[in-house]
Amino acid sequence: MPEIRPFKGLRYDPETAGDMGSIICPPYDIIPPSMQQELYDSSAYNAVRLELPKEDDPYGAAAERLAQWMREGALMQDDEPALYPYFQTYTDPEGNTYTRKGFFCALRLHEFSEKKVLPHERTLSGPKKDRLNLFKRTQTNISSIFGLYADDQMQADKLIEEYAVSHEPVVDAAFQGVRNRLWKITDPDITGKVQQVLLERQVYIADGHHRYETGVNYRNLRAEENPSHTGEEPYNFILVYLANIFDRGLIIFPLHRMVHSLDTFNADALFDALGANFSITPLSGRDELKRYLDGETSNHAYGVVTSTGVWGIRLKTPPETLLGDAVPAPLLQLSVVVLHELILQRVLGITPEAMRSQTNLVYIEDDREVFENVSNGKMQVGFVVKPTTVEQVRDISQAGEVMPQKSTYFYPKIMTGLVMHRLK
Repeated sequence: MPEIRPFKGLRYDPETAGDMGSIICPPYDIIPPSMQQELYDSSAYNAVRLELPKEDDPYGAAAERLAQWMREGALMQDDEPALYPYFQTYTDPEGNTYTRKGFFCALRLHEFSEKKVLPHERTLSGPKKDRLNLFKRTQTNISSIFGLYADDQMQADKLIEEYAVSHEPVVDAAFQGVRNRLWKITDPDITGKVQQVLLERQVYIADGHHRYETGVNYRNLRAEENPSHTGEEPYNFILVYLANIFDRGLIIFPLHRMVHSLDTFNADALFDALGANFSITPLSGRDELKRYLDGETSNHAYGVVTSTGVWGIRLKTPPETLLGDAVPAPLLQLSVVVLHELILQRVLGITPEAMRSQTNLVYIEDDREVFENVSNGKMQVGFVVKPTTVEQVRDISQAGEVMPQKSTYFYPKIMTGLVMHRLK
């Protein structure tokens, strides 16, 4: 159903810009100020200077740099439209190595109501305003959204992997322990076959909801301003990285919850309240908690870490008997929904507004940091959760529902600076 196209990518020329390992950067929304400065220091051409400039007028600074780097030859636009296979090799916290395989392309923008591209998260107005300003000034997709599609026959994957194993990558760069490799496919026979595979699929947004919605808004603005608008202009498309949900390298990490600064928090009272709806099992520590969660078939099993010990808890009854119509049925399968509704909100009294603003909550990827922060007193209690599955993302998107904040953490993040998409 969605239309994808090869495009003439805007890419760095390493001979002018230097080592790509010092140039690529994560997406803007996970770059704290300390990392922003480190990236600035790593290279005068680091992509953060386009993606998240430090200057008082960040959008003007990004636009000026983009134009200057193109004049200097540090950035060059490819002569032929291409698809860009992108493989990321990484190691998970348990020491297992994976390679996630996908590709960059230009995706035609659709309203979510058309059911061709589906979201799974809500968006906020602030980030969309920020990204729209960047789109307007640079007329470029500097960073990519991350989309998923479902093809159990792995048709596009086989075509792309066959190309990758027989050609050297145009980029091979490491960043924070992740190997990033990029290829360029201009063969119309291969790109045409990949396009055909995607015409039969829906795209689910894994990451980059704000950028996608900004892309739709930007397209609408440009179309209104263009009396000759045809629908074929580059601004009708957005830069996307697509991965198959059946790719073995596609992993979602859990995002654990840590609670702090509750005036009335009491661990004994917490467990007294939990006992009404959860079975509670004392555990000896992190290793036993991991075995407990791995062995639990229920989605609604959690680890609870306090300063006095570790417990495994599991919901005794189906969640619909406790939540009724308060939560749409497709969301009841999610571990974090029951955690938010039954424990954080009803037991601990954290309001939905406080959850959204993270007034009393901190989200963390590594469960070891849950234990560390509770042990040193920075956090009052930690909840270790099971990861959301890719199938749950797909099912909830298809049902037209959205997940709570921080329900998914797709790792590794798609790097910015490998290839960009011009909107003019």
